Amino acid sequence: MSEPRTRNYAANVVGILFATALLAAIIWRLPINGWGSILWFLTMAVTGIIRRPHEQLAKGVATQQSRQDLVENLLLFGVVLGSALLPALHLVTGVFSFADYEAPTLLLLCGVLCAVPGLWLFWRSHADLGHNWSFTLEIREDHGLITRGIYTRIRHPMYAAIFLLYGAQALFIHNWIAGLSGLVAFGLMYVIRVPIEEAMMREQFGEAYDEYCTQTGRMLPRLGS
Repeated sequence: MSEPRTRNYAANVVGILFATALLAAIIWRLPINGWGSILWFLTMAVTGIIRRPHEQLAKGVATQQSRQDLVENLLLFGVVLGSALLPALHLVTGVFSFADYEAPTLLLLCGVLCAVPGLWLFWRSHADLGHNWSFTLEIREDHGLITRGIYTRIRHPMYAAIFLLYGAQALFIHNWIAGLSGLVAFGLMYVIRVPIEEAMMREQFGEAYDEYCTQTGRMLPRLGS
């Protein structure tokens, strides 16, 4: 087995072991955290399964331009902290139990109604981007302006998907800190990152991108288009 394959195999094994341990701990504390904790875990697991092959694909494509600076790294860390680390820490240990609140079961249904379309949109966005997808602000070699599929009407469907998924997190985890941390962190990233990302696209594709912007909305279809 080649060295890259060995590393990928090891990373997959570690990821599965960690996810199994986390699920076991969440099930152990199910009477305290409620069924929303299981729904949160399943949502996170499916997003990881969707993204994993695209991460592998991206490793084989050279980068032409990158804006991965200190601000970008801090924003990414904040999102990981808010969407994964803080919720997992709370669900396993109850460290933020002082911020728990009572909520009707109906909120779990509302969370599912956010998570299901969010997961579909997350998958569809990755599928339409293909090798153009990257975790950070990058322009790949042979980077194309994607205007097909979900990108026909929306410029940033993946951001829309993530807002839905972190909205589901807030509805699944009834804690002011662990529940809302994903939305807060990603909202900050969205406000700071999107203007930079669109400037990179405009620099790369020029008038074609300007024309594309006139026909699409950022996260919702443009009215009348």
